[in-house]
Amino acid sequence: MSRQYDIAVIPGDGTGPEVVKEGVKVLNAVARTCGLEFFFKEFNLGGAAYMEKGTLLPDGVLEEMGGMDALFLGAIGHPDVPPGVLETGILLKLRFALDLYINLRPVVLLPGVDSPLKGKGPEEIDFVVIRENTEGAYAGSGGVFKKGTPDEIALQESVNTRKGVERCIRYAFDFCRKRDKKRHLTLCAKNNVLLYESDLWFRVFQEIHKAYPDVDTAYQHVDALCMWMIKNPEQFDVIVTGNLFGDIITDIGAILQGGLGIAAGGNINPEGTAMFEPIGGSAPKYAGLNKINPLAAISAAQMMLQHLGEDQGAGLVQKAVEKVLQDHLVSLEAGRMGHTTSEVGDLVVRYIESPPAKA
Repeated sequence: MSRQYDIAVIPGDGTGPEVVKEGVKVLNAVARTCGLEFFFKEFNLGGAAYMEKGTLLPDGVLEEMGGMDALFLGAIGHPDVPPGVLETGILLKLRFALDLYINLRPVVLLPGVDSPLKGKGPEEIDFVVIRENTEGAYAGSGGVFKKGTPDEIALQESVNTRKGVERCIRYAFDFCRKRDKKRHLTLCAKNNVLLYESDLWFRVFQEIHKAYPDVDTAYQHVDALCMWMIKNPEQFDVIVTGNLFGDIITDIGAILQGGLGIAAGGNINPEGTAMFEPIGGSAPKYAGLNKINPLAAISAAQMMLQHLGEDQGAGLVQKAVEKVLQDHLVSLEAGRMGHTTSEVGDLVVRYIESPPAKA
């Protein structure tokens, strides 16, 4: 009997539906090849739906998604919706309500992709950032007093619970051990200035390390870490950090691995469901043109397969993506790939269903 999975699909806005279509196409190819069954249910969420109906993320939809094996997101973002509405009403609500407390971001330079770093190749750029995803500065604590006056005060508080910090750090140690490469975990914080928040992270990090003597550790201030990511990325294996710092350093990581056209990420509840997405935004100027690069969404699908324990399928997607990058694409940029969006998806499917012979 084939293994079956229920997948919530959120095409979203702009080019989201186009790249999600290619990701679903690839997942269906894996299903045919590996004897799986995916049952996809599409949810119309995002800026367009908000503009039309005034709805963001109904509680009934949220409850239904919580019962799915995984969520596949295209992109949320609409130029006619004010900043913060979609982010808090859909994306952050999903993270908080489903307790997707781990943000997993591989930073891997694949063969055939040029990094902007001179002299750095796939051997030097191969690490993972684990970002706490439900607390910190994005928890929504704060407020404004006397808004719009010369006496205006804006407060944005960072909320860090011991439970939240501990489970994120423990996940990072487990992941580092399972990844089994350098077995080196770096904590990124700012304990020389953020005395309370970073001190909590640092103390918990040291305490949990005692249970993982086989994992080497290091600490770096976030500003220094940004510098070393660019100067010597080869020193990193796994990085663990809080919500705000993680948001910043993972965008640096995306550029190191070739840009937003290839970067993917997961929002994970290890005890529940998980959501996978390309890192790039909705790119509305390219919507409907069949020019956008779908490989980030396809890589997100590959991460989903890994999360579901389908290592064979994940490996097929990985090898197919590498083959397409090496032999077919002249650029990762929209409109400059040498192929259309759908053609790139077709190429990946071809190599999944008929893997190239080993040299």
